[in-house]
Amino acid sequence: MKSLGAILVQSGGHVYREMTKVFMFSAVSSLVLAPLLLFLPAGLALVLLPLLYAPLVAGVFHAMHRMLEGERVKLKDMLAGAVRYFIPSVLFGLLCSLFLIILVSTWWYYGRSNGMWGWALAIFQTYFVLMVFVSQLYTLPLIVQKQESFFRAVGRSVKMTVLRPGYSIGAAFQLVCVTIVLAATVVGFAVLYAGIAAIYANMVTRNVLADEEEEAAPADGRQAWGGTMG
Repeated sequence: MKSLGAILVQSGGHVYREMTKVFMFSAVSSLVLAPLLLFLPAGLALVLLPLLYAPLVAGVFHAMHRMLEGERVKLKDMLAGAVRYFIPSVLFGLLCSLFLIILVSTWWYYGRSNGMWGWALAIFQTYFVLMVFVSQLYTLPLIVQKQESFFRAVGRSVKMTVLRPGYSIGAAFQLVCVTIVLAATVVGFAVLYAGIAAIYANMVTRNVLADEEEEAAPADGRQAWGGTMG
């Protein structure tokens, strides 16, 4: 399995070579994101983000996956991916919104408490929600790479995280660092983030899937040898 450092370097190389596509796909997705965050109440934005923004992000993931496969992609490929994966991406967006609401409401309720138990529950709930987000690192890439249903992709993503906790947490941490850096620039987030996140998450997932295939190959070989001998 390639190290996260190697994946990060390779992702940066792809971003550099395909900067025009990264810029275009990210900017198009942000045409929906910006009005939702700037002009709507937070509660309404959390409801509309899964319906409007999540499918466009799925479209970016789809286009970047095809690009990593060596295909030439255009804006129409991103939009086709948004339509194709509309339902699973909306469900994924609703899942993320649900746990974000849980996190915010937890601190709103327990954060005002002066007692130690309130703060302890808030911290535990925060840890739980963060681990849920980490466990879903592979969900969208699995949907676009393996054509898996939403619920199957969620379950498989959790399994991949449990089997490789250090790798998954490290990959999520790197993605969070990129998110913070781009969010600090605002404009950089709008025109770069979706494309960069799609390339990185797709490459991390491909790396784990390749490792799973390598681990399965010797087992298949032993079974075939045993069947021949039998």
